[in-house]
Amino acid sequence: HSGSSNKTEDYLAFNCAISMEDASNTLRVLVATDCHLGYMEKDEVRRHDSFESFEEICSIAEKKKVDFILLGGDLFHENKPSRSTLVRTVEILRQYCLGDQPVQFQVVSDQTLNFPNRFGHVNYEDPHYNVGLPVFTIHGNHDDPAGVDNLSAVDILSACNLVNYFGKMDLGTSGVGQISIFPILIRKGSTSVALYGLGNIRDERLNRMFQTPHAVQWMRPEAQEECQVSDWFNILVLHQNRIKTNAKNAINEHFLPRFLDFVVWGHEHECLIDPQEIPGMGFHVTQPGSSVATSLIDGESKPKHILLLEIKGNQYRPTKIPLQSVRPFEYAEVVLKDVPDIDQSDHNSILEHLDKVVRNLIEKSNKRAVNKAEAKLPLVRIK
Repeated sequence: HSGSSNKTEDYLAFNCAISMEDASNTLRVLVATDCHLGYMEKDEVRRHDSFESFEEICSIAEKKKVDFILLGGDLFHENKPSRSTLVRTVEILRQYCLGDQPVQFQVVSDQTLNFPNRFGHVNYEDPHYNVGLPVFTIHGNHDDPAGVDNLSAVDILSACNLVNYFGKMDLGTSGVGQISIFPILIRKGSTSVALYGLGNIRDERLNRMFQTPHAVQWMRPEAQEECQVSDWFNILVLHQNRIKTNAKNAINEHFLPRFLDFVVWGHEHECLIDPQEIPGMGFHVTQPGSSVATSLIDGESKPKHILLLEIKGNQYRPTKIPLQSVRPFEYAEVVLKDVPDIDQSDHNSILEHLDKVVRNLIEKSNKRAVNKAEAKLPLVRIK
């Protein structure tokens, strides 16, 4: 890859190219990240929010008849999710992911390298289960592996055959460590996708690894007569800091290899879903953001979306889909000296004004609600 091909033109051309008869060669993937299941589970009002968003994501996947769901880490909010969180998660996955619709793609890589668990194969190939909607996920920093057996809460879902957990690395205990990233090779008709996953690693350590020669090995598919290395569409899913407050504590897009075509960036909660080209690298990055607001910052008040990614050959088409079930979030800044009708030395006068601001924001939020009867109380923050 020279990295100079214009992928923007590619996928505009692709818009015209996909038609019904191409469906058997088009891989359709629903991409979401940072679901934080179990967030605020002790709060009477907000305890259901994370599950409602996740259920909406699964139902969209079902309606859109996608080939699989791809998650970018932090499926769970806690490293040790409560029983009620685990049960609700299993219920949703069981309802939407088990079923007898046939899976239309094959995994053609060495699956024992992709899924290093007791069974060593993709979940829909297990003859004892009917998996109609596969889910592929990495771990994030909230649900990362821990303990003597290096297990994550996601390993529980994997052992139940409800998700395909990949991108889990054994770093070794001494020095910087070395990792080899083996792609899951997926084929649907004439389309070949190499899916690379890198579950969360402490940012300072991964940053050092990227800058240490040979510490991070990217394994490429072997060339075969019918499929050259350049025929693969290469996707990476990772879950790391992207915002650089401190360069050592984040991962720079330029650390990533140029052969990639598309990167799904988990961990950052602001929704920047439109794929953005990284100058000089030749790949696009989508940052879906979280599906539930976990911090009251301006970035989280933007509407939440997930991405439908359609891949045919080495072209792709992204379609963003807004989530309707997310609790609204209103964010406003008030500069007291700019407000003419309050007396700044009078505490009550200020409180009355702020009270009015809050009421107006709640009203504004209710007006926006599609279904007035089910309008949720918004989150409100005034700075």
